[in-house]
Amino acid sequence: MEENKNEITIDDLAQMVQGGFNDVNERFDGVDKRLDRLERGQEEIKLELVNTPYRFGLTDLQRRVEVLEGRAGFTR
Repeated sequence: MEENKNEITIDDLAQMVQGGFNDVNERFDGVDKRLDRLERGQEEIKLELVNTPYRFGLTDLQRRVEVLEGRAGFTR
């Protein structure tokens, strides 16, 4: 009977499994970094949206003051 020269030892198997775990961990690290960037971007968008009505209110108020100043004869 011919010997199998492709036998895998427990150490070989352990190294293969460890390599697989290392690859998975690297991929998860990459995903975590991407999620962190997305969350930071989302927070920036939320801050912009919170201030948007305020800005629209200021723009409207500025326009109204300019109309009133014009009617009152004030010039800048």
